[in-house]
Amino acid sequence: MRLTRYYLPVLKETPSEAQIASHQLMLRAGMIRQESAGIYAWLPLGFRVLKKIEQIVREEQDRAGAVEMLMPTIQSAELWRESGRYEAYGKEMLRIKDRADREMLFGPTNEEMITEIFRAGVRSYKDLPKMLYHIQWKFRDEVRPRFGVMRGREFLMKDTYSFDADSAGARASYNKMFVAYLRTFARMGLTSIPMRADTGPIGGDLSHEFIVLAETGESAVFCDRKLLDLAVPGADTDFDSDLQPVIDRYTSYYAATEEKHDAAEFEAKVAKGDRIAARGIEVGHIFYFGEKYSAPMRAMITGPDGKDRPVEMGSYGVGVSRLAGALIEAYHDEAGCKWPVAVAPFHVGLINLKQGDAGTDGACAKAYAALEAAGVDVLYDDTASRPGEKFARMDLIGLPFQLIIGPRGLEAGKVEVKRRADGHRDEVSLDAALDMLKRDVRSALKI
Repeated sequence: MRLTRYYLPVLKETPSEAQIASHQLMLRAGMIRQESAGIYAWLPLGFRVLKKIEQIVREEQDRAGAVEMLMPTIQSAELWRESGRYEAYGKEMLRIKDRADREMLFGPTNEEMITEIFRAGVRSYKDLPKMLYHIQWKFRDEVRPRFGVMRGREFLMKDTYSFDADSAGARASYNKMFVAYLRTFARMGLTSIPMRADTGPIGGDLSHEFIVLAETGESAVFCDRKLLDLAVPGADTDFDSDLQPVIDRYTSYYAATEEKHDAAEFEAKVAKGDRIAARGIEVGHIFYFGEKYSAPMRAMITGPDGKDRPVEMGSYGVGVSRLAGALIEAYHDEAGCKWPVAVAPFHVGLINLKQGDAGTDGACAKAYAALEAAGVDVLYDDTASRPGEKFARMDLIGLPFQLIIGPRGLEAGKVEVKRRADGHRDEVSLDAALDMLKRDVRSALKI
């Protein structure tokens, strides 16, 4: 993409309403724009990040055996009355009426709707297990929306729902999502820690939050430092095998959110030097809640004994849009964002230091064509801006690599490759630079 054709409204000054790094940088880098309290438009650069996060989430859900669908954002209040949650959910639910005076709501979550869909189509234990998911915009009317996309009112979320004939099968589905989440966040460059968590309005008695440690996290968390060094299950993981040993390996270490923290247990189980008491960002949450929704909503299956029983259920959420903010909190410096390759809006920022010069224009055209043909996403700064402005803009938006081409370098047969993560620079020939970028991008993406 040529920058002269792109829409990238970067800001020089930090907006006064932005309190944390991710909110500041998303506004400054032209990723989002606030339209009302807690509601944001995703501008082209931010939207590209959002779609890359979404695709990783989708690939790992598919790998785990979940099947994608799409449910509507507007739901009937009657479904929520069936489960008993309509009055109990609270003011975070946006309640509305249509022109026929029917009570509706903008869905904050989808347990009721997926239960209604399931009960209409499945009758026998022979049709189980099933895992269904969708990636959809949701709305929760936060009393105090803040921190940009980290605590907004409208947000993009992936939610999966599992259906099993018995508790053993439900636990197997829970384990699949547990492992899928570990892999999902690792592919984005994040170290996530599964922690015992409160079930909140979703319900149930088994729940884990997946937490990324960050100073700006919304809650206090406590864990064993050894969790940070555990190897994440690989791409060759067999999701139809017994995954309990993987879950046991993670849950054998102490890790709990503030609501579930037991100070005495923490001190007893974790050596003093390994105790982490920090802030954390929730990027995923999984629940096993059994018959909480299936029993009151009569989502029944016929078991092998010929008797009807409520199906066993679980739900599993990933905050797709809040992950964009979490990634910036994990990867940034004073100059701007530092995107991991897998979620970067573009892989390479191509900088022409003398737009209009025949030599640099030609070299940039060659580089742009060669990288794009190799599947490397390139943002080509072909503007007439001064070099310093181009450098600052590229650092701000945080693309993993910069390819800098200027007339002096070309005279010496050299171009410059800069790695945004650590600032390392290489001066090499243009052909060597192209080979290096293709190799490094492919390696990071494991193509």
